[in-house]
Amino acid sequence: MRQQRWFRITVLAVALFAVNVLARLVIRLSSEDDSGQGIASIVMFAVIAVILAVLTFVRSQRQAPGGWLPDVGFGALGGMALTVLLGPLVSGHGPFANGAGDFFAQIWLYSACAIVGTVIGYWTAVMLGRDYRSRALKAYTEARKVRPRRVVGR
Repeated sequence: MRQQRWFRITVLAVALFAVNVLARLVIRLSSEDDSGQGIASIVMFAVIAVILAVLTFVRSQRQAPGGWLPDVGFGALGGMALTVLLGPLVSGHGPFANGAGDFFAQIWLYSACAIVGTVIGYWTAVMLGRDYRSRALKAYTEARKVRPRRVVGR
């Protein structure tokens, strides 16, 4: 079951939603006036970006981007949907309780953090030469060095 694509996507979406639930519970339990909401939100978005960066770094070493990018993208999209639609219910509010502006601002922030985290993870793998393509090119170069040059007779 772990090898099925939907399972990996679901686990990522639930993990990202769990980060949001944890941040919302910290905000709810820490103070009555929600004074730490800004800091907790920044930390939550940073943790989401770090999770996606690490996941992308690890996955980009094993597979080409066509294999891992849809998983990471749909997982982040599922996590965002859960966070935006079900997350406010943890706090005791509705998704549109603070208006449409806050709803769409959360979507834009989540999307930006997810994209930045994924790009940083992939770029780090590329810079270190550990991504799938760099490793394939290195293996090809090593294989070409080992074979002796063929001499064509006259």
